[in-house]
Amino acid sequence: MKCVLIASENAEVLFYWADLDFEQSIREQYGALQEEGPMAFEDSINTLFAPIIISCSTMIDRICDNYTSFSTENNHVYVLQQFEECLYIGVCGDGEENEEDLKRKIYVLKKLIEIHYGMVTLSSSLLRKELRPHDRDQRNHLWRKFQSLLGTYSHLKEQDQSFLVEAVERLIHPTLCEQCIEFLERRLVQQINSSTERAGEEVLHAFILVHTKLLAFYSSRNASTLTSSDLLALILMVQNQFPSNSDLEDMSPEVSNPSCCFVPFLHFSEISPYSICVGPSGAEQDYTPVFQFVDPDIQMAEDSLQTLEVPPPDPSMPSRVFLEVTSKDGFCPMMPHSMYCLTLWPGITLVLLTKVPNSQLATSVYFFLDSFSQLERRLNEVQDGTSVSRSQHSLHDLRNKLDKFIRALSSSDIQVRELQNAWAEFKSKVFSRSGPGVSRELLPCCKNMKTCLCGVYRHYFLVETTRSSQRLSSSLQERAQQSVQEKLLDWKDFLLVKSKRNITMVSYPEFPGLIHFMYVDRTAGQMIAPSINVTDRSTSELGKGPLAHFVKNKVWSFVEMARRYLQKGYTTVTLRDGDYYLCYFLWFENETGYKLEVLDPPTLRDYSAPIGMLASDYYRKLLRYYSKSHNAEVVKCYELLSVHLGVIPTEYILQHCCQLARKLWEPSRIPLL
Repeated sequence: MKCVLIASENAEVLFYWADLDFEQSIREQYGALQEEGPMAFEDSINTLFAPIIISCSTMIDRICDNYTSFSTENNHVYVLQQFEECLYIGVCGDGEENEEDLKRKIYVLKKLIEIHYGMVTLSSSLLRKELRPHDRDQRNHLWRKFQSLLGTYSHLKEQDQSFLVEAVERLIHPTLCEQCIEFLERRLVQQINSSTERAGEEVLHAFILVHTKLLAFYSSRNASTLTSSDLLALILMVQNQFPSNSDLEDMSPEVSNPSCCFVPFLHFSEISPYSICVGPSGAEQDYTPVFQFVDPDIQMAEDSLQTLEVPPPDPSMPSRVFLEVTSKDGFCPMMPHSMYCLTLWPGITLVLLTKVPNSQLATSVYFFLDSFSQLERRLNEVQDGTSVSRSQHSLHDLRNKLDKFIRALSSSDIQVRELQNAWAEFKSKVFSRSGPGVSRELLPCCKNMKTCLCGVYRHYFLVETTRSSQRLSSSLQERAQQSVQEKLLDWKDFLLVKSKRNITMVSYPEFPGLIHFMYVDRTAGQMIAPSINVTDRSTSELGKGPLAHFVKNKVWSFVEMARRYLQKGYTTVTLRDGDYYLCYFLWFENETGYKLEVLDPPTLRDYSAPIGMLASDYYRKLLRYYSKSHNAEVVKCYELLSVHLGVIPTEYILQHCCQLARKLWEPSRIPLL
């Protein structure tokens, strides 16, 4: 029984996701009539959460503070997180998720919204227009998109080790990897960028995915490094668009073959590739549903809550994504890119990230947004009735740059005219003799300037994108797809099998008693781990059926425990748990592999962002913190988690961990990014 909600400061629902149990509970509690459609349920959600939202707004206004979590008498856990003027709420009523899980889901949702809307998220009023469009069908369609992404993330977090530890897993085959990188450079990217059919777009990054694993990644010479956080988010989006159907192999013949039984109605799942499938007994099945057998009367009721059919998107139409970029022109945390997802075969995808025309405008917008944010912070420190000298804030330099920026824009656009008017008002108050100068009275003008700048950004990179047909031509995309298919045709079946059994413990016979390990290069954001196969039909090193599930659950719970200790400042955890011995290590090395002295990481508060790279890039902050005492060398961060049989002596276990780290260090240096 779970729910995730985004609300405005006016207690207006901007987005919600709820599972079937939560929806049923709401309908029973508020009596939402099924024939009234999705609006009735939305009103019920609003009624349920309105007191909480209003309470949070009141606390912020009165005492400038807020509560972050609470539990109710019926054991429902609520987690709340305020981002600007938007309140994110996560709820769990079945005990399957704790506060940390809900907080992580909230931060992942925030990351996905930033990927989709860029710097529009810095303006609550504009973000509200994006998340809650006036057109009801458009709103429902948009919400189902993010509901699907959340469902995909929840599934991957429970099944995929790379999303468990939030690091990219690559397929271990150095020869094929290097060949594919060379192919992407010489045969794909160069040909596309030299083609006249690219419509002004330039391929910056190209990579090949096999399910969620990275086979090859190539970046052009003038491209900024793609952060691990952004790459993992893009893999999530690709997996949501082209979900893996590997779970179908575990379905019984009666379920996987619809011709073996009579069904009154066949319902194809539209909400999410990983939505929950409820069987005749009402129990949840933990395989990926492709279809559901539903009684016609029940189906009619469910259809009243479903979105009207929307025409499928043009497969050649790219998605607009906003990624972090550091270039010679400056830093931009949300630079617009076009993402093309080209399916080679089911489970194997080619992804192209292109630079869009006029993208340098985003760098300028961010520069001005940052300038006004800094001015706001300084003005908040100023006492009422006092002013600050204009030169202290370099306002004259800002004036010259912003005047030049506005003149370069098309004055026919209404967003540009709004920016011109806001800038004229700002200048009249700061630079005229009759104005108040640089004082706290300038705060509303700063906020208005930021909103207008975000409006210009939205106009050029979101609104115009939906109207424009400018993209790589369909024929160019088809040729790119065919060329990669020809390259990998002989490898296709091998890659699909390799993705399921990427590394096995058979490869490490020199470590007796070692059951499982995870090795994560936090500097590169990549991980290496033996495959965990928990299907009932196949046997792996972990055994078959219940035993494999038991070991998998042990690993998942220990990762959560290691994060809790790391949050408290511990970099080493050793634990005997029944018949097993669990170890976790975090350490730092220089570029040559020499281990640096131990430095305890800063302790995090309970309400801090969750440890990870997708929800929040904790390890990048940790590297900056550690590098302050090692300015003369490159610092790298690594993690190792191991599971041994408890009968192995402790001294051998620690020796195994040291040897394993040395063994894995060399392969991890294969360049991918």
